Amino acid sequence: MLDLRSDTVTRPDAGMRRAIAEAEVGDDVFGDDPTVNRLQERTAALLGKEAALFVPSGTMANQIALRIQTRPGDQVVCEAECHIYRYEQGGPAALSGLLLACVAGDRGALPWSAIQPVLNPDDDHAARPALICLENTHNRAGGRILPQEQVVEVGREAHARGLRLHLDGARLWNVHAATGAALSELAAPADTVSVCFSKGLGAPVGSVLAGSAAAIREARRARKLYGGGMRQVGILAAACLHALDHNLPRLAQDHEHARLLVEGLDNPALRLDHPVETNIVILKVADERHLLEHLLGCGVLAVAFGAGRVRLVPNLMIDRAGILAVQDALDAYRAPEPAPSS
Repeated sequence: MLDLRSDTVTRPDAGMRRAIAEAEVGDDVFGDDPTVNRLQERTAALLGKEAALFVPSGTMANQIALRIQTRPGDQVVCEAECHIYRYEQGGPAALSGLLLACVAGDRGALPWSAIQPVLNPDDDHAARPALICLENTHNRAGGRILPQEQVVEVGREAHARGLRLHLDGARLWNVHAATGAALSELAAPADTVSVCFSKGLGAPVGSVLAGSAAAIREARRARKLYGGGMRQVGILAAACLHALDHNLPRLAQDHEHARLLVEGLDNPALRLDHPVETNIVILKVADERHLLEHLLGCGVLAVAFGAGRVRLVPNLMIDRAGILAVQDALDAYRAPEPAPSS
């Protein structure tokens, strides 16, 4: 079965399993797991931040970032299709009492000119603006890379007004692989940034939140509150370190496979929803369930991505031959015949 549902479906290879088995561990709640500490220090350095914190998931990293940079009742501005709003179960309201102002972006990009009009005024009747959130790459926009000049502008304008910026960089690795820009440059405008090791990099679990030393001290407290304090978790951190060494350099191959998949697509029943910039392909189709059933019959797994949309994500478990097989399955698809009128 060719599994393109996500870049999270990968399984640890033999080298990663050895790293897990041989990991030096301690109790991370006490701060003495040496492998976790190495991962945190290395990730902070890559992102150009003072400190970092290992957490179980990208959702937890994002929700901690929101909590430590706001007060209950504050306004947080985000893009209307972003992960924090669409896929984190109302966490900003449920966990931190926050009011989200969701702004429709340009394929996930959110320039300052779109943010400024929705910021509440300094008025006793309005929720106080506190935080801007951006997502790079943008999942629902087909792995869109945010224009870096926009990210810089948003950070500059937010800071000039006493606001903070959080970057949901779960797939920031893909931006680095596609553009060659240093991770520290991509993260520089943000006060906090989250990155995920199970998206694209092949680790079984784990994300990191990075920021100032003071912010990460507060993040550690929030992690404990959310049930994310873990013990001998160096076995997981070792997988993440292995992923940085071995799987980060090969991300460009996933991008190449995504382009190959769409460049060879020749089926009038399928249309590309977004230009392919990284590793995510979203197709538009009249009946997403019908397409998924067809693909399953061809030995291909994909996911519905809303009405009339199907997502396929090349990943490290899919080689070129697999991509060509998926291409054949897509070319063989035929839209269902319309039901006869009564």
